[in-house]
Amino acid sequence: MTQRTDTPAAWDERTQLTTFLDYARATAVAKCEGVSAEGAVRAPLPGSPLMTLCGLISHLRWVEYYWLEEVFLDGEEAGPLVHATEEDPDPEMRTAVEVPLPQLLAEYEEQSARFRELVAGHSLDAKARRPIRDGRHVDLRWILLHLIEETSRHNGHLDVVRELVDGRVGP
Repeated sequence: MTQRTDTPAAWDERTQLTTFLDYARATAVAKCEGVSAEGAVRAPLPGSPLMTLCGLISHLRWVEYYWLEEVFLDGEEAGPLVHATEEDPDPEMRTAVEVPLPQLLAEYEEQSARFRELVAGHSLDAKARRPIRDGRHVDLRWILLHLIEETSRHNGHLDVVRELVDGRVGP
């Protein structure tokens, strides 16, 4: 069972932000525990054919990569999002059903560990090297808040998909 807590070890801003992001990440992982391989790729919502457990985990992984590696560090564009088009805006969700869920989870957790180190090594006031759509350079604090919101919102999707796939609710 995935261990998680939303109570920080200290009450400074950085610890609170990183604790909540880690809690949201751990919740995403926990929602996938024990699902069958077939269930992991099943899209039970008729209006959302890409919304699978695999697709959502892949999306969370590549969204974090985008914000921290590409926007914050101005690093190399990589992964399925590089191939996003108007006709195929979510290739990370579409192609995820070709990858076993345990592999997706391991890659997500490995990347999360790298990003914990990255965040620990920068000021929350540090500006992203790459601007967002409106030309502004957000700071690391904003990126962390955005990732908490993004991951938490998709945890709701994971919860619904999991219940529809095999009846499991929580955690």
